[in-house]
Amino acid sequence: MSDILKEIGDMGLVPVVVIDDSELAVPAAKALIDGGLNTMEITMRTEEGIKSIKNVIEAFPDMLVGAGTVLSIEKATESISAGAKFIVSPGLDPELVEWCQKRDIVVTPGVVTPTEVAQALKFNLNVLKFFPGGIFGGIKGCEALYGPYRMVKFMPTGGVSLKNLTDFADKPYIHSVGGSWLCSASDINNKNFDKITGIVRESIDILLGFELAHVGINTESRDKSLVVTKMFSDVFGFTLREGNSSIFSGNGIEVNKSKGPGDMGHIAIKTNNISRAAYYLEKRGHKIDWSTRKGTEERPVAVYLKEEIGGFAIHLLQK
Repeated sequence: MSDILKEIGDMGLVPVVVIDDSELAVPAAKALIDGGLNTMEITMRTEEGIKSIKNVIEAFPDMLVGAGTVLSIEKATESISAGAKFIVSPGLDPELVEWCQKRDIVVTPGVVTPTEVAQALKFNLNVLKFFPGGIFGGIKGCEALYGPYRMVKFMPTGGVSLKNLTDFADKPYIHSVGGSWLCSASDINNKNFDKITGIVRESIDILLGFELAHVGINTESRDKSLVVTKMFSDVFGFTLREGNSSIFSGNGIEVNKSKGPGDMGHIAIKTNNISRAAYYLEKRGHKIDWSTRKGTEERPVAVYLKEEIGGFAIHLLQK
């Protein structure tokens, strides 16, 4: 997988941005950055698309800007010359795909049927736009295609919003989610840039879905672990459940039989996607101790942060 596609997958969100006035492209991009997103797909649906790409790249050279609704090789050429780093098309155009691949340009064409997925695989494409997502079943449509095509991940676009984003957030076959709700043309034209920033932040929160899983308490032995868990059980009626290295009292309290990570213990936080959570946490300055990872590199199921909070190690768990 290319570095660009990996970064898009780590971010998990791709704002599909329609610009009517190229002078508003830069403040729109800044609103996205302020919200925590470093990418945008500027569509070719208006004549201002190419100029908008140029303006954003000039203002924010490190922003990952792509061109969307690319319907021809001519428009792809203009987009790449303007500074676009990836090409998105609503359908699978073999000539456009071949043109991009010969130039090592990342391209994600749109598909909605098994025939189109099979055609994309002949081009060795395994990250595909699912468009228009809402009309063709949304998450159920993606799941149905993933059944026979386990080597493919989808970027659903169309029909996704804050209301149903959580449906896509924890699925292993969803590479990222695209949509105009993140940066609508109406909000851009009305210069509601603070609103865009707020929507982006809320979307990232939903995407990551952080929840408290349990609190782990360190003790020195099984006997001491049993004493602590029984106290919780006596007070609150929690059921005891013993494992190899710890005893649970209910689902929310884990008491280690020996000293584990953290001075006092650990706090486990569930998330929809550990790799994606790690991306955003590291952007915020919180390092991940990948040596503690469980699961595969592509799909980790548990990992610790390097820092402690209040004497507790922080343990990320895959939902």
